[in-house]
Amino acid sequence: MNEQAWLIEPSGPLRGDVEVRGSKNAVSKHMVAAMLGDGPSTLHNAPEVGEVHLTAAMLEALGIHVEIGDGEITLERGSVIEPRVPEKYTGLNRIPILMLGPLLHLAGEAFVPMVGGDPIGRRPVNFHLEALRSMGAEIIEDESGITAKASRLHGTRITLPYPSVGATETILMTAVLAEGKTVIKGAAMEPEVVELALYLQRMGAMIELSPDRRIVIEGVEKLHGASTWLAGDRIEAFSYLVAGLVTGGEVRVHGCPQDRLVTAITTLARMGARFDITDDWLTASAPDGLRAAAVQTDTHPGFMTDWQTPLMVLFTRAEGMSVLHETVFENRLVYVPALQKMGCEIEVFSQCLGGPACRYHDTNAKHSAVVRGVSKLRGADVTLPDIRAGFSAVLAAAVAEGTSTLRGVNHIERGYHRPFDQFTSLGLKIRRTDV
Repeated sequence: MNEQAWLIEPSGPLRGDVEVRGSKNAVSKHMVAAMLGDGPSTLHNAPEVGEVHLTAAMLEALGIHVEIGDGEITLERGSVIEPRVPEKYTGLNRIPILMLGPLLHLAGEAFVPMVGGDPIGRRPVNFHLEALRSMGAEIIEDESGITAKASRLHGTRITLPYPSVGATETILMTAVLAEGKTVIKGAAMEPEVVELALYLQRMGAMIELSPDRRIVIEGVEKLHGASTWLAGDRIEAFSYLVAGLVTGGEVRVHGCPQDRLVTAITTLARMGARFDITDDWLTASAPDGLRAAAVQTDTHPGFMTDWQTPLMVLFTRAEGMSVLHETVFENRLVYVPALQKMGCEIEVFSQCLGGPACRYHDTNAKHSAVVRGVSKLRGADVTLPDIRAGFSAVLAAAVAEGTSTLRGVNHIERGYHRPFDQFTSLGLKIRRTDV
């Protein structure tokens, strides 16, 4: 079968309107949560991304009925639950690990294959598994995957060594039906985590958000189905705002509330961007050019790690030397070689630059970058390693001299809502081809 690629030619300033839908990082977690409800659940404002169809296929294999319409997903638990996620889903994404807790409640046992996802660094499942063990699960790991059993899960006190989003979500979806009270210390508080907690509460869960990254959950006997409107994707919103700035244009983004972009907006404003913000949309432009900056990624409410890939391309359009310090994933800069091939002047380092020492201090992880701008970019034939890297390569190709061939575009389509159509509507000269 031929591999699909995008051919992109420099197109001048990108201008126009983009409507972002619900978050890729939220929709699949809500789909898993719907397993716990007695009765149908509906997710509105759902994005059309590959992750939705992949998660739906896994849920169908477990006995969950899933219907996907235009911006709407309806899910309902069947009368028989199959406790095994098929091994054919090994390594495709990280959703199976989140199904362990719900399956233990529904079937008393579970098997999930080894997880995968973008190659951005170690995202170990030990936080998930230790939490489940502390709640009474018996867990065995082998080469094929993870097997778990539990007659009844119970609440407990869990302290996470790092505010892991995935581990916090696993505990939430397990604790809501566990016997007694669960307290999570060091919990992740990203908007998508809070959104999941609100959805579970809508299903009948007893959840309390406390200060100092504490979440308290009191287990209930059962949950019911519920409907919700997914909030706009803050990664996608930021990415399109930067697309306008990179190309000297202006993109107006609808559907993502300002409060999800607070740190991102100020970061861009420090670089010289001017914002126009209303209750319905926001837009950014840089009529006087862009300045270099030093930015460090962090857990929420810090600068989001998924924002740094488009930011790296923006650094190449800013006068001077910019610094990026990645503190969340040690291999997030895996996409840099593709940008270097297109003429981006980027050097990566294992030292902590642009901020205080992080947990990758004194390791070999190349997690800091120095970027020189303004770089003259050139078209190239590059292969995209992950979702966010794919978007950054599109931005670089939009301002490069000559045509670029981007392979592995399935990564972009896995994480962004109709990206080909969105870019086309903004004026990008882009076409599909088999290579």
